[in-house]
Amino acid sequence: MVEDKNEGWFENWFDSPYYHILYKQRDFCEAELFIDNLIDHLKPEKHSKFLDLGCGRGRHSIYLNKKGYEVIGSDLSLSNIKFASQFENENLRFCVEDMRKIKGEDQFDYVLNLFTSFGYFENEVDNYETIKCVSKVLKPKGIFVLDFMNVEKVIANLVVHEIKIIDDIEFNITRRTENNFIVKHITFSDQGKEFNFQERVKAITLNDFKNYFDVNKLKILHLFSNYNLEKFDLNTSNRLIIIGQKE
Repeated sequence: MVEDKNEGWFENWFDSPYYHILYKQRDFCEAELFIDNLIDHLKPEKHSKFLDLGCGRGRHSIYLNKKGYEVIGSDLSLSNIKFASQFENENLRFCVEDMRKIKGEDQFDYVLNLFTSFGYFENEVDNYETIKCVSKVLKPKGIFVLDFMNVEKVIANLVVHEIKIIDDIEFNITRRTENNFIVKHITFSDQGKEFNFQERVKAITLNDFKNYFDVNKLKILHLFSNYNLEKFDLNTSNRLIIIGQKE
């Protein structure tokens, strides 16, 4: 029996327990390092309000809240939000929300979209709509932090095939580029069943992001290459971290 989870991949895959097994190395230490460096750089006021957009299980939201900030984490995955909700308190809340349809206006001092939680949509209009929503919910002069892969380096060094064995599950992973998307196929067997998942992330360049930001009145202030916030280089950087400000 083959269970095909390619259709609506981001809803199916992010709701799957196997997603969290495959990426279990993304631990709280990494999240805390990034948040600490962002706070040192941005120097938010104590009363600042954050939206963690595409929050997953809430590792960044939880740590931000521990640092004393009011945080709302939103994600399309119901299972992620159910997990994160156990950490809720008076100043930390989680909700199921589509990033293309964020509600509200002038609500947040900071919006974060971290660890390539963008570029999943087939329709380019949806990318613009998401950035439009971000700009709308930011207060005037509010800050948007977007953390994406550096597609130039990823494509130039694409690992076509690899096998990862985690928790006695052998994940067979293949990658390719297709119609300006970076496509990852993930197949494995567990408990007598065969599974087939897919990730599709648009190969969004820095120039693309500049267009998204310009149209939605967001000014790019800084570009960084990693979670230590070192200077971005188009050819060598692993990440593309953009700090933008609402005009």
